Amino acid sequence: MSAADQERIMQLVKRILPDGQGINKDELEYLTEKLKNITPSPSEGEKPKKAKKSKLVLKNAKGTIDQGPAEMAIREELFDKIKAVFKTHGAETIDTPVFELTDILTNKYGEDSKLIYNVAKPEGSDESLSLRYDLTVPFARFVAQNKIQSIKRYHIAKVYRRDQPYMTKGRYREFYQCDFDIAGSNYAPMFPDAECVKIATEIIDSLDIANSRIKLNDRRILDGIFSACGCPDNLFRAACAEVDKLDKLPWTAPENEVSVRCGLSEECADKIGRFVQKSGAQELVKELLADPVLSANKSATEGLKEMSVFLEYLEAWNIMDKVSFDLSLARGLDYYTGVIYEIVMTPSEQDIKNAEAGTTVGVGSVAAGGRYDGLVGSLVGGKGKSNVPCVGISFGVERLYTLLKRKKEASSIRTTATQVFVMSGQKNMLKHRAAILNDLWEAGIPAETSYKPNPKLLNDLQSCESRNIPWGIVFGEREIEEGIVLLRSIISRDEEKVTRSDLVKVLKEKLAV
Repeated sequence: MSAADQERIMQLVKRILPDGQGINKDELEYLTEKLKNITPSPSEGEKPKKAKKSKLVLKNAKGTIDQGPAEMAIREELFDKIKAVFKTHGAETIDTPVFELTDILTNKYGEDSKLIYNVAKPEGSDESLSLRYDLTVPFARFVAQNKIQSIKRYHIAKVYRRDQPYMTKGRYREFYQCDFDIAGSNYAPMFPDAECVKIATEIIDSLDIANSRIKLNDRRILDGIFSACGCPDNLFRAACAEVDKLDKLPWTAPENEVSVRCGLSEECADKIGRFVQKSGAQELVKELLADPVLSANKSATEGLKEMSVFLEYLEAWNIMDKVSFDLSLARGLDYYTGVIYEIVMTPSEQDIKNAEAGTTVGVGSVAAGGRYDGLVGSLVGGKGKSNVPCVGISFGVERLYTLLKRKKEASSIRTTATQVFVMSGQKNMLKHRAAILNDLWEAGIPAETSYKPNPKLLNDLQSCESRNIPWGIVFGEREIEEGIVLLRSIISRDEEKVTRSDLVKVLKEKLAV
């Protein structure tokens, strides 16, 4: 042992001995021998064993999923149907960065602000960045930054939330949202708002998803109820958060101690409870306007009068059977200023049976939105023309995808747009296959062939069946000499002879059916 090692051991021992005590040379040698027995050094000539490298575990980060061809086929169908409705209503699309300045996202989401993902600040940068939590705040920043006075836009992109994932119900940390928003001033009151709800019904209908219900409310009505019931202003948001939980726990349930959690008096909590358990349509609006306490509140009165106009538009568009004016709806985001709405999936009989068996029930809310008149202005001082009113709706793609996937059978999912597969059971036919492919591609017909030089015909036919490719073109040397091919229906297995010159025309006729 070197002198340096001895000195180091003496220093370590002194640190654990009482003050004033030392250790002499004999004691040090005795201690050294003991340490050698405890941790023997490698034998002379023996190489120390290398530490084993830990094996890399290949898995998805928590709250994220991969999407294979079958999943992407369903997802693309979903996107196409949603886009079609957005475009029917005249929307144009935009895109914004996946991260924003943290200051822009701060204080926009109430209690959910804690779910924002903050990005590590790059070395030498003075910018604090965060991944976007939704598409609404980035849209408001886009409108304010570009001084836009009116726009009707849709945006489909990924957002990120540091939430507790619930994969079976479509709740992820990375997921797509599909947003539709209308920004502009001096519009007819509630007309753009009602159009957002109309869009929601059209999308749900296009996806053929049953058991849905659209809840409607207004933040002004809620604030008026809280005020009329004696709720202090500083407890409005806490009370709002409790109301938002009513779909999970009734207000009057013994375990739902609202007054304790909110800091409200029991009398105040009871008064609020009598209101927020009501739902209906125009008759409920009239009932609330006639209430002597609520009718004296300016905020509630404004909200109720506009709710009546809102319901009139929905009635004109024949969708009243799909909506409900529900005072239990209380969207928790801080930027909402007026009407709010949410599409909720109600459990079917099968869902209830699944719940009794211990499996998951439904996916809850699949879309939500409302009016946010102050958000754009809050980013630029809120004065003059910079304060552009907005209203919109956001669809949670992952939850809609979960519902759509349940409806699909694996065998019916087409993962490719290919309509025709070119094949031959004979060798040295690759150049002839390529020539036919070229004719089809130039005609705009989605087609492909095997990359193998001499594939087996049976394998190609089985591939067409498994991939749901409807048509096959089969030929050999005889067909080449005669200038024909065999056009084969993969489903029925019927074949017909078609000349090469008529092939494109015949295929287009069959694909148009």
